[in-house]
Amino acid sequence: MNDPLGDMLTRIRNAQMRGKSVVKSPASKLRVWVLDVLANEGYIRGYEKTTDENGHPALEISLKYFDGAPVIREIHRVSTPGRRVYSGSQELPQVRQGLGVSIVSTPRGVMSDAAARSANVGGEVLCTVF
Repeated sequence: MNDPLGDMLTRIRNAQMRGKSVVKSPASKLRVWVLDVLANEGYIRGYEKTTDENGHPALEISLKYFDGAPVIREIHRVSTPGRRVYSGSQELPQVRQGLGVSIVSTPRGVMSDAAARSANVGGEVLCTVF
């Protein structure tokens, strides 16, 4: 797998289109950090660390719905393994004029664009969520 984070985002997108309440994904530190930001911003209910049938670590992500519609309307990967996208603290992209969230990998950890601006750090823009 070339893009593990992109795979997790696609699994979330596909599960929400099908109306699933829980989706499973292989575990990694970067995925957990991104899920922490999504949970803190209120886009998912939470996640739980488990193991799959082969004994490998996995994540069970609990998706969130409001009035039958998914809370996450759009989720896009910005920085890919073939094209990295970096941004300074003042040039971080705003999603839908501040209604959405950009998830940024900074030297101080993975955080939302608002938290990165307030900490005055830039980094790699991983994905955008609305």
